[in-house]
Amino acid sequence: MEMLNVILIPALIIGGIALLLGLILSIASLFFGVKPNEKETAVRECLPGANCGGCGFAGCDEYAKAIAEGKAEPNLCAPGGADTAKKISAVLGVNTEIKIKKAVVLCNGNSDNCDTSYNYIGSRSCNDAISVLGGPKACKYGCIGFGDCVNACAFNALSIENGKAKVNTDNCTGCGKCANICPKGIISLFEYPFKTINYCSNKDKGALARKVCKTACIGCGICLKNCNFNAIKIENNKAEVITDNCTNCKACVEKCPMHCIN
Repeated sequence: MEMLNVILIPALIIGGIALLLGLILSIASLFFGVKPNEKETAVRECLPGANCGGCGFAGCDEYAKAIAEGKAEPNLCAPGGADTAKKISAVLGVNTEIKIKKAVVLCNGNSDNCDTSYNYIGSRSCNDAISVLGGPKACKYGCIGFGDCVNACAFNALSIENGKAKVNTDNCTGCGKCANICPKGIISLFEYPFKTINYCSNKDKGALARKVCKTACIGCGICLKNCNFNAIKIENNKAEVITDNCTNCKACVEKCPMHCIN
């Protein structure tokens, strides 16, 4: 009996202390605990949970917190698109302009239009290949076509076709990972549906640009002369479309001798 008391009494004391401490902690949490931000929680429930970073924040939790604190716009979630932006706007009680962006590969240099300048032997990585004379493509601005962007895309929105990256706009969420990883910097996000775009990134003078790619922009200015809306400018030897001014009249598309505007 004495042996039982030696074991039982300390166990009861320890158990009682544990219950007391638990009760104290429970009471403390009621008075001193950080109450959850109801708005932040509601916003987080609207987000798809992709944690892609396309909004500029580390993940959906940080983005939801920033929205709730008024530090971020509710229309930055690319995977969620317009539906998510509308849901968040409803939670906030505001009207938000919904803008959707999708990726565009600014290069026409597929295997038919642009040759290789040497036979590259090495890792099939654009980032690795660029360290060897800028990559094997004859155009130093062109898509290398080894698929770093394809590997970075979590939405199956990119593929390599005929030696060049191609975006499947139906799958693209505009997260921007492909644009961030492209060592040539030729993938950009444009507001969708797209307006007219010059798909060439070559900045060399016309003769040199034309020598390396059949559809290179040569900066001839014909598109500029035929635009009635001040939507074209020539910079760095190539045409740039001023999207805000563009009406999609297609005059530049029809007149472009290199067929690089579309």
